[in-house]
Amino acid sequence: MSIEGVDIARSPGGRRAEVLTAEAVRFVTDLERAFRARRAELLDARTARQARLDAGEQPDFLPSTAEIRDAEWRVADPAPGLVDRRVEITGPAERKMTINALNSGANVFMADFEDATSPTWDNILDGQVNVIDAIEQTIELSTPDGKHYALAGEPATLVVRPRGWHLDERHVIVDGAPISGSLFDFGLYAFHNTARLADRNRAPYFYLPKLEGHLEARLWNDVFVWSQERLGAPRGTFRATVLLETILAAFEMDEILFELREHSAGLNAGRWDYIFSIIKKFRVRPKLSLPDRNQITMTVPFMRAYTDLLVATCHKRGAHAIGGMAAFIPSRRDPDANEVALAKVREDKEREAGDGFDGSWVAHPDLVDIAARAFDAVLRDRAHQIERRRTDVRVTPEQLLDFQVPDGTISEAGIRGNVSVAVAYIESWLRGTGAAAINNLMEDAATAEIARSQIWHWIRSGARTNEGRAVDREFIEVIEEEELDGIRESLGDDAYSAGRFADAQAIFERVALGEDFVEFLTTPALDYLE
Repeated sequence: MSIEGVDIARSPGGRRAEVLTAEAVRFVTDLERAFRARRAELLDARTARQARLDAGEQPDFLPSTAEIRDAEWRVADPAPGLVDRRVEITGPAERKMTINALNSGANVFMADFEDATSPTWDNILDGQVNVIDAIEQTIELSTPDGKHYALAGEPATLVVRPRGWHLDERHVIVDGAPISGSLFDFGLYAFHNTARLADRNRAPYFYLPKLEGHLEARLWNDVFVWSQERLGAPRGTFRATVLLETILAAFEMDEILFELREHSAGLNAGRWDYIFSIIKKFRVRPKLSLPDRNQITMTVPFMRAYTDLLVATCHKRGAHAIGGMAAFIPSRRDPDANEVALAKVREDKEREAGDGFDGSWVAHPDLVDIAARAFDAVLRDRAHQIERRRTDVRVTPEQLLDFQVPDGTISEAGIRGNVSVAVAYIESWLRGTGAAAINNLMEDAATAEIARSQIWHWIRSGARTNEGRAVDREFIEVIEEEELDGIRESLGDDAYSAGRFADAQAIFERVALGEDFVEFLTTPALDYLE
């Protein structure tokens, strides 16, 4: 394959070559060239905004878009397969996961090329192969232990999450610079599957991550319009749910829906990245001192304000509001712990259904039934509750920005948990696994980001534990070594040595203990990835 201005670091073989055809590469290259400059401008705008926040600027609802917030308008009606979304299961587009998720009984499966995927070249291309086979309903897998996996019955509706605007695909160089990871993931999926899905009364559906404002949503909308015209699909064919997972986007919910309105499928409460965003955006403010991450529940005031506003905004505009992740992974070894954890999942999903959400996320097939029962009890024979207008909701900027957690504390146990999870997750990511089961929870990049950013901020803000210990670099380094010793003891010397723990420790120290705050831990980690 020879395309002027395009350099592919490693030519794929086998099924991967079916994804990276000359025609597909030309499509994603043209996408990159059409939108590269605007993407760069928006990323520069993020940097400029951060400087203003560091100088004390307070986010607020935009005066310049008040007319949009005050006007009466609605997004497009739900597309086929996205009408009833009461349970959505998420995970990487790995072959076994894809089959099990599509068979899980959930309404929707989000195949994740972002936080749950370690972006090795093979993972990205294999994921594209897997979603093609899923659409064709030919996907199957036979494992060395004699197990066979294949689709059975009516599969869940497929939705794809491409990487965020900030991420590059380093294996594809266009005109001397890496191609956008967002446009690469989106473009390959749209190019190969728009016609395939149309034959099945479906279309390319997406989850859009990490947006910080409506101008970033506008860029996605323009990408959709350009791609639909190029692929011969009617305008409005593609649909996208935006993950509302940054504090700045919380002030622009109406505007984000408006920009995508003919392509909008609603908003999702991306709770973990939202918490990370708060720490990141207000990282130089010493008065911000969030407690242990397990104390930042969805019922604390600022999280309630965020989710209430999301439901009210979506329903005012005729859009789905999708709730947050239940990350628990049931264990066959500890039924008592299972029962306690499953009760918390049930309570969480019942709260979301009662608050007006139209559906919610789970990370494991065993949680699908629990979530479904919670929403069935509220929805009954309805597909959603969009008609439930939360006119009682009045959320102020002060409520969104009041990050006090009643009775919240920083504990040594919480710090140890952060260190252990961050290092263990980074090590898993370096080995190519982006969704890691750690202590019966499905951890991904978002939860690792909370863990390491809390440590960075606690050190900088002079935080103290409830036991009275100052949280400083020396304290964290001692805990780090003790937690690594515990991991080594648990795994055994041979398994530990065969892993990537030395690299994971180096990355952790860069993103949690470094002098400057690293925007995303995956950025320096990419230098260690194949």
